[in-house]
Amino acid sequence: MCASQERHPTVRATFGQRAAKATHPLANYLLRLMELKQSNLCLSADVTNARELLSLADAIGPSIVIFKTHYDLVAGWDYHPKTGTGARLGALARKHGFLIFEDRKFGDIGHTVQLQYTAGTARIIDWAHIVNINMIPGKPAVKALADAAKHWRSRVNYEVNTSVTVGTPVSDSFNENGDDDEEADKVGAMHPLPPPTQHHETGAAGRKGSIVSITTLTQSFEPVDSPRFGNAIAEGDELLYPGIEEPPWERGLLILAQMSSAGNYMTPEYTRACQEAAREHKDFVMGFIAQGTLNTEPNDDFISMTPGVQLPPEGAEEDVVMGDGQGQQYNTPSKLVSEAGSDIIIVGRGILKAGAPRAEAERYRRRAWKAYLARTG
Repeated sequence: MCASQERHPTVRATFGQRAAKATHPLANYLLRLMELKQSNLCLSADVTNARELLSLADAIGPSIVIFKTHYDLVAGWDYHPKTGTGARLGALARKHGFLIFEDRKFGDIGHTVQLQYTAGTARIIDWAHIVNINMIPGKPAVKALADAAKHWRSRVNYEVNTSVTVGTPVSDSFNENGDDDEEADKVGAMHPLPPPTQHHETGAAGRKGSIVSITTLTQSFEPVDSPRFGNAIAEGDELLYPGIEEPPWERGLLILAQMSSAGNYMTPEYTRACQEAAREHKDFVMGFIAQGTLNTEPNDDFISMTPGVQLPPEGAEEDVVMGDGQGQQYNTPSKLVSEAGSDIIIVGRGILKAGAPRAEAERYRRRAWKAYLARTG
């Protein structure tokens, strides 16, 4: 970590201290969650079927603060907005206390990334608290995602409630003179009702038709105060992690500013452009995917998350960690958190391929938290 980064106040501040000053609602929540769970671990859940994904979230959830997905890898992903895979992940996130990060790496023109984020079969914005972007298309793509999230936020906590009533009125409930019912005048103009279903008798000429049934359709827009992902999850799955409220409605963006793979083309100029874009959209951008802290300006308080983390076997020296033979270069929690100033480590295969993934997740959590304590102590 360079000298300017060593001097930046966010490197030595605790997560609780940073939360007290954080202006981004989701960053504030995440920093408090990290302090509560004593965890700065993100699981990269790179699995290929929905059942395994949900089982993994339930098993590893207690050790992590972020669960990173690639929904397009998952066979059997259920897209139902209330009972599907995203909604079920949301229930597990509330139960165990973690946020969902869809590692989509948006990288297209503004209009396209907006549609990828808010539309289509997945509707990522509905279930993922955090997404990320590759800044190759330029700053306008960041603004486009920010605008899409703002528009979604303005509408999402309202739901349309529809009720249908079918019944037979008593004789004095309708006008004998055939005039419109007085109550009908009170129907809102924005949601006109369909005409009543009427059945007329075909008896003697001149006989007045009699109404035997009325169907009434009413709609109302009501605020939804709780940012739950769905209200049709099976009973018993609606638990809430103790000690903290549910996550806020606001969504967050991470900018892919640096990579851990060998030979990548993310130059210092590219990284500086990422920092500029983040500062221009601080109400939406909450941090970076980077190899250490990128907080360099006095008012910077972005969260840095770093992939490419692996621990050697229990009892071995940390410095012996190598790569994977496919371009990935691994580092240890101590180097990334204590020395480089990263806030959250992202671990995938180191946990997923372990003989006991739950125990291995706890080992990574303890090492990363120890590195954080050494940095702030």
